[in-house]
Amino acid sequence: MLRPGSTVGFLGGGQLAQMLALRAASMGYKTAFLEPDPHAPAAQVSERVGFGFAEADLEALAARCDVITVEFENVPPEALAFLEARVPVRPAGELFRVSRHRALEKHALAALGLPTAPYRVLAPGDDVAGVLGAVGGRGILKTAELGYDGKGQRRVASEAELAAALAELNVPCVLEGYVDFVRELSIQVARNPSGELAFSGLVENLHAGGILRRSVYPAAASEETELAARQYARTLAEAWRLEGLLTLELFELEDGSLRVNEIAPRVHNSGHLTQDGGGASQFEMQLRAALDLPLADFAPQLPCVMVNILGWPEDQPEPAWEEIVRLPGARLHLYGKAHRPGRKLGHVNVVGKTRAEVLEGAARVEAVLGVRL
Repeated sequence: MLRPGSTVGFLGGGQLAQMLALRAASMGYKTAFLEPDPHAPAAQVSERVGFGFAEADLEALAARCDVITVEFENVPPEALAFLEARVPVRPAGELFRVSRHRALEKHALAALGLPTAPYRVLAPGDDVAGVLGAVGGRGILKTAELGYDGKGQRRVASEAELAAALAELNVPCVLEGYVDFVRELSIQVARNPSGELAFSGLVENLHAGGILRRSVYPAAASEETELAARQYARTLAEAWRLEGLLTLELFELEDGSLRVNEIAPRVHNSGHLTQDGGGASQFEMQLRAALDLPLADFAPQLPCVMVNILGWPEDQPEPAWEEIVRLPGARLHLYGKAHRPGRKLGHVNVVGKTRAEVLEGAARVEAVLGVRL
């Protein structure tokens, strides 16, 4: 256990590092981070010790910190190896090697018996004859690395479309068969070096254009489905000897069964509602796991909804923030990022007594933001 007064390092300085640092400060811990962006949100609340992953920057972070965690997956593997030789890195670099590469991620899930969408791995120039049929006749071609928020993805429904998409992306890809789901879900698990486990509640998510727009707790799923999701999370955390927090994105099918869509070994957009739902937040749980503090389940104590705030079109005015903060149960979180259309600039959590109440509140927030789902 690392006691208060210790320093936690973050690889990355975006809004996730900002919110981790805010929670760390309230727990009595100091923080530092590495981030190339000179306007990184974490700089408002944490100490920057470098602008990238050069050896001098990594050495400075390792010398300053008692433990290091992450806010995004795409850290160079050699940087993680350099740090792991000097200071505990939680989660370990090997987990990021898998999670950042969709093909390795799918193979690892299959090896543990966890169901996913049917998939095929493709490289530029591969013959695609019969490949689409093998995954069900239609699907999504995704870059094996670096894709997020709908980037690096192409929907395909014919071999001609698949061939064109593969040529356009021109990098190793994974073709995922289309999953006819009834809802998208996520669940989180934290595990500390002592082996303790803790689980979040099951959250229901709504995407538009590949970007998460709304998360709802509790999810409209059965108790059996939630228990299955917890078991999937337990299987991954124990098999991979997780030290940190892991988010599973899931598809629920008509019969209540689940397919694992993606994993993220860090706090996640869908977990932001834990900030205001009562009880421990996902940010506290990632910190507790990295610091080897005691863990406890962290489902919100009240129904809550998270609504993402995206950058608005240039020809539209800035949202009326004062209208949002007047809404009952609404909590506004802005990251201090420069405006750009479509960019994640913040979120609003709405908390209430019932699921119906918070959904109504979320609809009011979305009306102010001009969101049409």
